[in-house]
Amino acid sequence: QVQLVEAGGGLVQAGGSLRLSCAASGRTFSSAAMGWFRQDPGKEREVVASINWRGGRTDYADSVKGRFTISRDNAKNTVYLQMNDLKPEDTAVYYCAAGPTYLGGSPLRRQDQYHYWGQGTQVTVSS
Repeated sequence: QVQLVEAGGGLVQAGGSLRLSCAASGRTFSSAAMGWFRQDPGKEREVVASINWRGGRTDYADSVKGRFTISRDNAKNTVYLQMNDLKPEDTAVYYCAAGPTYLGGSPLRRQDQYHYWGQGTQVTVSS
């Protein structure tokens, strides 16, 4: 069992930066691919970024490439999302998710590939 707790959301002006963190409990964290998703009211949840268990492979949605960076620290059981040059369209609730260990070797893009989810943290970008 893995429990995920996100932190770091808030209100920021366009062009600003935020760093989200996701603290995981459970021994399987270091073997699992991790992902960040977001959901705006009235829209479907979408993948933002994902990272494999070792941290050497990452994948990003086209809308955030060059602005967001996903990373992880397995010693701290934590995954991060550094968000720079934020835009109003980045406003959403951001969720952290953990995949199963047997899929840990690659970043995962699909929601149905993830087994555990955090409660989410709100990010609001004002224009």
